[in-house]
Amino acid sequence: MIKKILIANRGEIACRVIRTARKLGYRTVAVFSEADAQAPHVSLADEAVCIGPAAAAQSYLHVEALLAACRQTGANALHPGYGFLSENADFAQACADAGVVFIGPSPEAIRVMGDKAGAKRVMLEAGVPCAPGYLGDQQDDATLIEQAERLGYPLLVKAVSGGGGRGMRLVHEKAELAQAITSARREAQNAFGDGTLMLERLILDGRHIEIQVFADAHGNAVFIGERDCTAQRRRQKVIEESPSPVVSPAMRERMGRDAVRAAQAIGYRGAGTIEYIVDQDLNHYFLEMNTRLQVEHPVTEMVSGFDLVEWQIRVAEGQPLPVKQDDIVLSGHAIEARLYAEDPYAGFAPQTGPVQWWRPEQALFDGVRIDDGIREGGEVTPHYDPMVAKLIVHGRDRADAIRRLIATLDDTPLLGLRQNARFLRDLVDHERFRAGTMTTTLIDQWLTDGAPLLQRPVASDEAWLMAGALFASRHAGGQGNAQQPLRADSVTGWDIPLQQDTVKRTLRVLTGQRTHSEAVVCHVALSPTDTAHALRVLAQDAERGEARIERDGVQRRVHAVWLGAGEAAQLHLVIDAAVFVFSEVSAWPNQGSALDPSRAIAPVAGTVTQMLVKPGDAVTEGQPLLSIEAMKMEMWLNAQAPGVVKAVHAQPGDQVQAKALLIDIEPTKED
Repeated sequence: MIKKILIANRGEIACRVIRTARKLGYRTVAVFSEADAQAPHVSLADEAVCIGPAAAAQSYLHVEALLAACRQTGANALHPGYGFLSENADFAQACADAGVVFIGPSPEAIRVMGDKAGAKRVMLEAGVPCAPGYLGDQQDDATLIEQAERLGYPLLVKAVSGGGGRGMRLVHEKAELAQAITSARREAQNAFGDGTLMLERLILDGRHIEIQVFADAHGNAVFIGERDCTAQRRRQKVIEESPSPVVSPAMRERMGRDAVRAAQAIGYRGAGTIEYIVDQDLNHYFLEMNTRLQVEHPVTEMVSGFDLVEWQIRVAEGQPLPVKQDDIVLSGHAIEARLYAEDPYAGFAPQTGPVQWWRPEQALFDGVRIDDGIREGGEVTPHYDPMVAKLIVHGRDRADAIRRLIATLDDTPLLGLRQNARFLRDLVDHERFRAGTMTTTLIDQWLTDGAPLLQRPVASDEAWLMAGALFASRHAGGQGNAQQPLRADSVTGWDIPLQQDTVKRTLRVLTGQRTHSEAVVCHVALSPTDTAHALRVLAQDAERGEARIERDGVQRRVHAVWLGAGEAAQLHLVIDAAVFVFSEVSAWPNQGSALDPSRAIAPVAGTVTQMLVKPGDAVTEGQPLLSIEAMKMEMWLNAQAPGVVKAVHAQPGDQVQAKALLIDIEPTKED
């Protein structure tokens, strides 16, 4: 019998597993790296053990440290979550050898499905349809290139181990193949310790649809509907929903039947997901099986009413599944949006930094669930995946769910670092998403084409006016605190120089005084010569980060959060999930060097993986200089102008901080 569960993971999934375990009466143990000492999952568990430094290889991937934590705390069961060691057969075996119940499938099942090429062979034998590909053991470049020519283009180069889009490259033509093989092999080796590759013919304009399966040790197996994960970028899922807008009941039955057949073919036990690629004719082809709980499992829970973590624990204890296939009835529609610490308007570059504002409890209405692994005052570091939270909604139908998700994104601002909330909002409101005609490559195509969806939102004139009114209110002592007014009563007008991103405007405030109702009346002009607009700041709630502002007789509630102290305080206005940060322009502006072509600056904290230049090398504009890996993503820095490398300040393997100087370049003088 399971008595105490150690969760061998971090972030939102660790918190989610702990909550169910607590609901069932199990004691829990959290593990954490030195970088996660203050993380929410640490304090949520009954006990916690530090298992090593920040690097995952020395902490969350350190098998002996995890088993030692089990012995130290008396935990006789272990839940692996997803990622890290969750699909590592050797780890599952090590748990069994140590007398620790692994809450997941058997090592043998993980091993079979962990080899994507081997898994496809098993599926073909079981009668599950698979896309054409190369699954051979010959791994030299010449063989892979020869097999690619036989398959034709476009195709995918894929690591046989791991998942999450790592070790995967899309190849459109032969000229791209050699670099794709080298890059995919290197990334797979670094991420999974296995550089073995396979080739797969790309299903053009395909949809990614997966089936949730569950099996017990008594021969029972069921499927619990499907999830549509077609909205992806760089093979990473962004939005997931259940049911799929393109799956009919008959198609669901066919896919589910094949998924159960796949699980039974390997004697599966526990939660698993059969992933399919679906072509334009709605034919489905097996991609892989994830032998763990999926990131997107909450949408299945929302439409089924089941707690899948509870099922995992009960099955691990030897109990039978609580339902039969005919008992499963799905209700309504659920959508999950992954909140990533990344900048969609800069190529989805990962972001790190402090979490200055995060209060998801303010958005928790009926039909809304938020799974997160961050807290206000914490830090998003470069050591782990950039996903920081999941926003899940349930509605009567798909339109209902989309509307609720948009409202939830609006009402759950994450401040302190760039994130993808506005992009998610625009995506689920896009005509292609609403029509159910997304494909797995559409977002990447939008990125290539510079589509409006991926253009950074611009603050409207109304946003500037509201910012001006709030700054004027602050100057007039209207913050609801004891600070003294910064303007004398005799001053009837002044200029406020504001900056938002790279845009600067000097707003003219003609008055700033209180009415009898204590509302601050401001007459704000968008320039010293423009017509003034009358606004009243009716209320500001610092605890909720909200302000109520009236303009032309219409009151509007907006998220308005002041971060920082004194004259350096910045106003964060959140409008339709976009965050606009306003600050007063200093009389002594700081001349930064981020755009200086003579200096290559690290865009984020991370690890230098490749350095392609040395002192004395001549470089051309756009030439790749070095790559940095952060949050499991590889980014390249290119020369901004022609020149000669003067000095190199980092080498492969070096850990660098954001904005660190990496290369000095002497620009070539124009004739």
